[in-house]
Amino acid sequence: MKPLMVVACGGLLLVGCGGGQQSGGSQSEGGTPPPAPAAAPAGSGTITGSIKFTGTAPTNPPIDMSEEAACKDKHQGGVTDPQVVVTNGNLANVFVYVKSGLPATATFTAPSEAVVIDQDGCLYHPRVLGIMVGQPLEIRNSDPVLHNIKAVPTANRGFNISQPTEGMKTTRTFNTPEVMVPLECNVHGWMNAWVGVMSHPYFAVSGEDGSFTIKGLPAGTYEIEAWHERLGTQTMSVTVTDGGSATADFTFAPKTI
Repeated sequence: MKPLMVVACGGLLLVGCGGGQQSGGSQSEGGTPPPAPAAAPAGSGTITGSIKFTGTAPTNPPIDMSEEAACKDKHQGGVTDPQVVVTNGNLANVFVYVKSGLPATATFTAPSEAVVIDQDGCLYHPRVLGIMVGQPLEIRNSDPVLHNIKAVPTANRGFNISQPTEGMKTTRTFNTPEVMVPLECNVHGWMNAWVGVMSHPYFAVSGEDGSFTIKGLPAGTYEIEAWHERLGTQTMSVTVTDGGSATADFTFAPKTI
């Protein structure tokens, strides 16, 4: 018996693998083959920008960790809830993503590599993150205390999991795009994080210097949205050329909550 040969096909931007069809194989009614899945658009455009904060930044509320010495000892001095993080006028933890402008039929394959969120010092790290539909989210507990992680989405299915010991890891996925999915800890009420779930890879989170970069965009005009947990959202239209770089700068100001 001759050995069977298995040929694999794939790629980041391919929706699926097509196989040759033998003569007489099935087709849709009328003899017309079914349409092939749409491939994700390839591109080499880049959007870079910075997120600024003007005015006096609000004071973040203090956190009382007196009953969690193991967490308190990981911090020097007092601990505050990092709701608004401003450094030299730059705003961190802003989720920036392509809100519209991609072809409606384009589909993207999620990476198999997990996005990691850690509970360390009774705080979530990072506080704001992005992930694709179907991509694994690995939730870690780096504290020697009980954490109970609760996701409170509106479009996705929520979850509520317990991690009672240090070193535990749990993996979850999201099935539907959603901006944003709140995460909270039922044990420590100050612990909050937000996950932006996207159907495409065109998103970023501003760092402490306020900067962000979105790469690999096809040429086109896009609506870009910047989201902050307390300061709301801003949008702008950005045109990207093939191989070119466009700029999208946002400025947030104090807002009454």
